[in-house]
Amino acid sequence: MARKKANYPLIEGLEITTLAAEGKAMGRWNDVVVFVPMTVPGDVVDVQIRSKRRRFMEGYVVRYVKKSEHRTEPFCPHFGVCGGCKWQSLPYEEQLRFKTEQVSDQLTRIGKIELPEIRPCLGSAKTRFYRNKLEFTFADRRWLTREEIEQNADIVAGPALGFHIPNMFDKVLDIDKCYLQPEPSNAIRDEIKRYCLELGYPFHNAHTHEGIMRNMIIRTASTGEVMLIVVFGEDNIEWITSLLNHVAARFPEITSLFYIVNTKLNDSVGDLTPVLFKGKDHIVEEMEGLKFKVGPKSFYQTNSLQAYELYKVTREFADLKADDVLYDLYTGTGTIANFCAARCRKVVGIEYVPEAIEDAKVNSAWNNITNTSFYAGDMKAVLDDEFVSRNGRPDVIILDPPRAGVDEPVIEVIRRAAPERIVYVSCNPATQARDLALLNEDYRVVAVQPVDMFPHTHHVENVVKLVKR
Repeated sequence: MARKKANYPLIEGLEITTLAAEGKAMGRWNDVVVFVPMTVPGDVVDVQIRSKRRRFMEGYVVRYVKKSEHRTEPFCPHFGVCGGCKWQSLPYEEQLRFKTEQVSDQLTRIGKIELPEIRPCLGSAKTRFYRNKLEFTFADRRWLTREEIEQNADIVAGPALGFHIPNMFDKVLDIDKCYLQPEPSNAIRDEIKRYCLELGYPFHNAHTHEGIMRNMIIRTASTGEVMLIVVFGEDNIEWITSLLNHVAARFPEITSLFYIVNTKLNDSVGDLTPVLFKGKDHIVEEMEGLKFKVGPKSFYQTNSLQAYELYKVTREFADLKADDVLYDLYTGTGTIANFCAARCRKVVGIEYVPEAIEDAKVNSAWNNITNTSFYAGDMKAVLDDEFVSRNGRPDVIILDPPRAGVDEPVIEVIRRAAPERIVYVSCNPATQARDLALLNEDYRVVAVQPVDMFPHTHHVENVVKLVKR
């Protein structure tokens, strides 16, 4: 049965049958696929359709007719609105099972190669407060939920400090408490908001580009160190100094306090220079006795504890011997390179971002690691046959590329270098599958280990071991 509303049907009694991509779930209505976020298999729901395509529709839940036995109650009051942690309503064991299936499906369907039995997804010991980095956005007017609007209450849409509503650059949900990052993350965010409202600091408007308060980034480390970066929309040094002095006094545990002035039309700060206001210009992460420098622009795996498990799997698959030469491609700040250096003769790291390579060199020096060398530049330009000849043929190559995967010219150089083993770490099993197919003529896959870096989300990391045929 269905009723029309705004030219889109209200579908009553839709049974959700399976999980789908991007954290959604799906059912079928009159042989048409219907994607419904925030649901789990076994739910029976009334769904208001909000978009229609030729082969599928998307909608949102109006009413739960019956809740699935596989459902668990979400722990966050912002669930279903902020867009993060879409699988909070799914028991963690089910999340891991689906991530394993997701990897199996993509490697099989896209890669079309022979695979060993895929290991069960390696779960995260912490499923709450596991992130070491969060970015919050200021807005002069908070997002009103659908429930608030439907109640027709006399609501004040005051300023917000929180997360963007998915796919809406100018809409920000005000956050009371986030379960992603450990304290003092929530306390710092709430105090900055309180102070700014009390003293009349204008929050940013994404349309007029007015308002001094724009963004803030909090980084926490397993060592207990904390970094705060506040992004201002105006270079008003009096207001900046007043706020940052207050925050520094209120939170002496902040190890590293920066600010950035961003007067551009977009929120990206990668091309802007952070100004150190107080403390050190970095925080320190530790892993297996190694220390890693994390600056305001450094990349470090967002789940510190699970990063250790990921790197242990990577090192195990590499099966390094004392005389091996290891290439770590897309090395970032050299975390994997330095983590593996003690097990082999030499490590060569390549990364596109020059600042990351400088961090990698510092991390080697900090840990008295002398058998690493790092190079900055576009992988396609740096890694060629001459580079391999100059640095020595690799016995093992570790790949940890961005979501887009490995460029085909790089694959060809790897095939000509002919390492004995390749370990491919990927945050996108779909592009990983494509690249495995390109390597399949020369290499066979002997082990696959999915790793859950982001509990309560659909994202999954995957580690594959390949050996020369």
